[in-house]
Amino acid sequence: MDHFQMIKEISDGRLYGSKDIVRADAGGCMDCSRCCEDMCDTISLDPFDIYSLCKGLGKDYDSLMKEGYIVTGLHNLVSMPHINDRGSGCGFLDEKKRCSVHKFRPGICRLFPLGRYYHDDTVSYILQTYGCTKEERAEVRVCDWLEISDIDAYEEYILKWHDVVKKISDFMKEPAEPGVKPKIHESFLRHFYEQPYDFSKEFYPQIYDRIREWIEKQPLQNRSMRLK
Repeated sequence: MDHFQMIKEISDGRLYGSKDIVRADAGGCMDCSRCCEDMCDTISLDPFDIYSLCKGLGKDYDSLMKEGYIVTGLHNLVSMPHINDRGSGCGFLDEKKRCSVHKFRPGICRLFPLGRYYHDDTVSYILQTYGCTKEERAEVRVCDWLEISDIDAYEEYILKWHDVVKKISDFMKEPAEPGVKPKIHESFLRHFYEQPYDFSKEFYPQIYDRIREWIEKQPLQNRSMRLK
């Protein structure tokens, strides 16, 4: 079974672009926070998520870790942070079970009930059929649902970040000398997450600089680890 055939089993079978209309709007999710309570470790965070959360909350990465909002774990064999499910759901839910970080929520949260599908150096979106429990959903343009100011710049970044993570994941599947893989995990977390971002500057130039700097220092550079 190919990858898209598997995608069809969890979606409506269509691929959507950022300007397409999709029936995803749950009307503010009133009286419902189920997707925020049954998340387990599924909300992995990319650097833009960390940049947005830290800037929005006025905290740094270490504070988010120490206060238990995020934890690290393996995502496709790559060590990265994800939202901490404290046993009762996301720690960013307030006393009314509403999202307290909605304006700067992570990308996976913005997507739901959509998902991403990567193919031929492009990113498309799928509508998950077993996601949101709200049966009556309104039509909305994908880019409006995501609420990201510059969707084209964001998608360009997401594709490059996906390429980075995929190639690290592929490297982790291969044999390596003892100690190499732990060092890569440590370097990856420190370089892309723990090291603070400058909130007075745009995110995208910063992340592209970091990707280039990190790749130059890794053994992955000898395994076709290149930005597209």
